[in-house]
Amino acid sequence: MTREAFTLPEDYDGERLDQTLAALLRKSRAFVQQLIAGGGVLLNGKPAKKSALLSEGDEITCTFSEPSALAARPEDIPLDIRYEDADLLVVNKPQGMVVHPAPGNAEHTLVNALLYHCAGQLSGINGVIRPGIVHRIDKDTSGLLIVAKNDFAHTALAEQIAAHSFTREYRAVVHGTLKSHEGTIDAPIGRSERDRKRMAVTDKNSKPARTHYSLIAQHEKFAELSLRL
Repeated sequence: MTREAFTLPEDYDGERLDQTLAALLRKSRAFVQQLIAGGGVLLNGKPAKKSALLSEGDEITCTFSEPSALAARPEDIPLDIRYEDADLLVVNKPQGMVVHPAPGNAEHTLVNALLYHCAGQLSGINGVIRPGIVHRIDKDTSGLLIVAKNDFAHTALAEQIAAHSFTREYRAVVHGTLKSHEGTIDAPIGRSERDRKRMAVTDKNSKPARTHYSLIAQHEKFAELSLRL
């Protein structure tokens, strides 16, 4: 069990308990709210609601269990790290590398490499199989991935992705000649009815998927495109 105690400075005067504790613990707000609901947080020695407003000098104590041991095994696999700080890192995933362990790919994944590189300092929001993974790209796609080292960073990054406040752009080569130099592909994606292990364009139990494309160069039999999700 882990026990943390804080005496609040003036900066937090008037702030909500759950928001403040998420920032202090560097955990997700959902984690903190569950902790408060379960009686793991005391405000000035007494249980409090998640919406309780704080004052300078308030005492917060919390007790919680650390995440369970990760199922994936750390592996010393070289990584192309483009940026790293105390909260996150940006890694250039090579083509052919699976992002996280799955049936048929239990080892040699990006997660295995991250567990070794970060020595266990990864967000636990996605559980023991996908620690730190905020978003993913396919095995055969290369590109930059943002990885969260703690739950606070993971939540903040996930909220930005949901709000489309930062841009994800890819380069691709496609067969044929484009009729238009730019446009939008709007086709919902869900589980394939023919093969449940695959995803497909479908109207049944699907999620919206939009990709904006623009032509970089047109060649005789193929075109180079910029794709923005």
